[in-house]
Amino acid sequence: MAESLSIAQVEHVAKLSRLKLSESDVARYTQQLSSILDYVAQLQEADVADKLPMSHPLPLESVMRMDMVESALSTADVLKNAPGKEGAFFTVPKVLDTSVGGG
Repeated sequence: MAESLSIAQVEHVAKLSRLKLSESDVARYTQQLSSILDYVAQLQEADVADKLPMSHPLPLESVMRMDMVESALSTADVLKNAPGKEGAFFTVPKVLDTSVGGG
């Protein structure tokens, strides 16, 4: 079991953190932080010499396809489902008034 924190240590950390704690808060945090440090000490005792590090608990595979150069769609295929087209271009509604002087 790890050494427990003292009230003075918790008050010092609170001062460094610019926290104003009541006496009951200091007592509660002293107990809670000591419990956390005890748990960390338990974790440090675990034998992990034969364990490999991992980046994720589940085996993951890339869901992205390989980036391969392929032929592009033809203009006819691109425009096949267009609601409006003129030659090799899409037609869209006008959104700007292009008349000079505004009428």
